[in-house]
Amino acid sequence: MKAVLFDNYGDSSVMYCGEIEQPEINEDEVLIKVAAAGINRPDILQRQGSYPPPAGASRILGLEVSGKIIKIGKNISLDFLNKDVCALVTGGGYAEYVKTTVSTVLPLPKGVNIIEAAAIPETFFTVWTNLFDSGSLKKNETLLIHGGASGIGITAALIAKAMGIKFVATVGSDKKRKFLDSVGSDLTINYKEDDFEKLIKDKLSGVDVILDIVGGEYFQKNINILNKFGRLINIAYLQSPLIKANLLPIMLKRLVVTGSTLRVRSDEEKAVIRDSLISNVWPLFEKKSINLVIDKKFNFDDVKKAHEYMEKNQNIGKLVLKI
Repeated sequence: MKAVLFDNYGDSSVMYCGEIEQPEINEDEVLIKVAAAGINRPDILQRQGSYPPPAGASRILGLEVSGKIIKIGKNISLDFLNKDVCALVTGGGYAEYVKTTVSTVLPLPKGVNIIEAAAIPETFFTVWTNLFDSGSLKKNETLLIHGGASGIGITAALIAKAMGIKFVATVGSDKKRKFLDSVGSDLTINYKEDDFEKLIKDKLSGVDVILDIVGGEYFQKNINILNKFGRLINIAYLQSPLIKANLLPIMLKRLVVTGSTLRVRSDEEKAVIRDSLISNVWPLFEKKSINLVIDKKFNFDDVKKAHEYMEKNQNIGKLVLKI
């Protein structure tokens, strides 16, 4: 099969399209003929050498795919065979075929085509488990989304809006600010021009839940603006995981500070998230309360351009690689 490969860590130039053996499935796995793969920031980090795949996972990039199940293990129900699906995978998505367990396999939501569906699994799994499982986000609360125009950020905004939850966001350009305003943000802050801590204190007095992909100096500002019993959820550290901070607000306001990764979770944990998405979010697609935001679709041979585009922070929404 053809796949995106790289032999050494580095910039986008290390990637090339090559040939590799198809993966062999075991009795508890399925084989998906890939239609498209989502492109995510962890793919870039893995290519650079700072996000190694877990033991046993494919070393090929790609954490989410859409396509058709063409082969099933003997322990898998025949109902899965020949189904169009999207799936979260531990690696191997940038290829013609990928294997996975069924714990992260999802039916295509109504109204979403097979190429667009590749943009769903990684961000929807991440947002749902962090905001609603760990963060216990409720309808009468206010959510702050850092990196509001990223794939994660827009997914959080779309789900919040569809569920009637007030949200605000930080972004890095006026173009992105206008887009988040159009999605329904109550307050969108261009962090290059304004101090989000000051604006939120002035205009909102505070927020209840923060989804942060930045870290670094944002940590202190985050705990300063959280309301009593607020929750800070860290899912990435694009700035830095190392900080010097005054932790007193955590005690005084009884805050919860947490974080998570998704890739290394057990199949059982992922299956719980999958079932929650099907129960709570898939009906929102059917009602057209959620529409995917895909910035660009790249052809397989243009994978280098796709990574460069993401690294320049140009995208508003998801990027998809058509296999």
